Amino acid sequence: MQRNAYLDNAKVLLITLVVFGHVIQPFTSDSTTVHVLYQWIYTFHMPLFIMLSGYFASGSSKPGYVKKLGKKLIVPYLLFQMIYSLYYYSIGRDNWVEPLFYPHWALWFLISLFSWHILLIAYKRLDARVAIPLAVAVGIGIGYIDFFGHYFSISRTFVFFPFFLIGYYMSEKHLHLLRKKQAKIAAAMLFIVVATIIYVTPDFSTDWLLGSKSYSTLDAENIGGVARIGVYGVAAFMSFSVLAWIPSKRYVFTKFGVTTIYVYLLHGFFIQFFREANWFAVNHVMDILGLFVISIAIVWLLSSKWVTAMFQPVVEGKATNLRDMWAERWKKRAEQNHRRELFEQK
Repeated sequence: MQRNAYLDNAKVLLITLVVFGHVIQPFTSDSTTVHVLYQWIYTFHMPLFIMLSGYFASGSSKPGYVKKLGKKLIVPYLLFQMIYSLYYYSIGRDNWVEPLFYPHWALWFLISLFSWHILLIAYKRLDARVAIPLAVAVGIGIGYIDFFGHYFSISRTFVFFPFFLIGYYMSEKHLHLLRKKQAKIAAAMLFIVVATIIYVTPDFSTDWLLGSKSYSTLDAENIGGVARIGVYGVAAFMSFSVLAWIPSKRYVFTKFGVTTIYVYLLHGFFIQFFREANWFAVNHVMDILGLFVISIAIVWLLSSKWVTAMFQPVVEGKATNLRDMWAERWKKRAEQNHRRELFEQK
């Protein structure tokens, strides 16, 4: 079955922005441009990524679904939790070891994705008009509880779950409406408005966009719920606006839409090394452009056949890509030998 180029293009764009956001994060306090760009990206890149994960969610009623889900998400989480601990130790980081219930850096997504699928089993029994507001209410309420935070990614799970649900209830018809000319014009205007608001409110903490901290930690016990409603609104509209501008054509990079999980799990090796080595600095707008090119290169490398084949046993628990690559290689070698024999016979 042919893959949907529009959705693959969206996934490639988002994973590139995930990498780029992590690359520029250390420079947000040194450059206003980087600060605005960083927060602008964070208003939508994870909410939309999660929305697309919900869009592809299916099979929750099939026998063995939870077991299969655990093998697909929890096993890689446990493996990469240990792998990153060893890697952090090798590059000299102080906090190189973390307990299994405290996800290293970006690994929270695997635990949350598993939890969203489990929550979906119950929530999908509800009408969308009930399920989504209920998820939003829980996402707002979780901010009043100080205990959870990063543990088992509980806070992020409930904060971002509404976007997973929105994606689950979205249809191809909804996506088609977003791509109309009027929607694109409105989206472009929203991009500018949000960037302007970020520029004139430099004290707004990016932690509001990460969903991992309670309102008391953010010094906003009184207005926390209202602020989160605002963050939800901006994230939703920005996500829909980005979808309005995603191209539907197939490009050379479109095929990387199938390997975004590899990029997500592996790009941390580059990011953490860059941060420890302190290789880069931002002194000019061209430096930002250069970091974006580096981000694209990381995505391209981690989406390559060799990388995905080598890490498939860890990420997916199988080695079909490596087997297929070796089979293709031996097939080509056999064909070359056959042509050589025919040539010698002549």
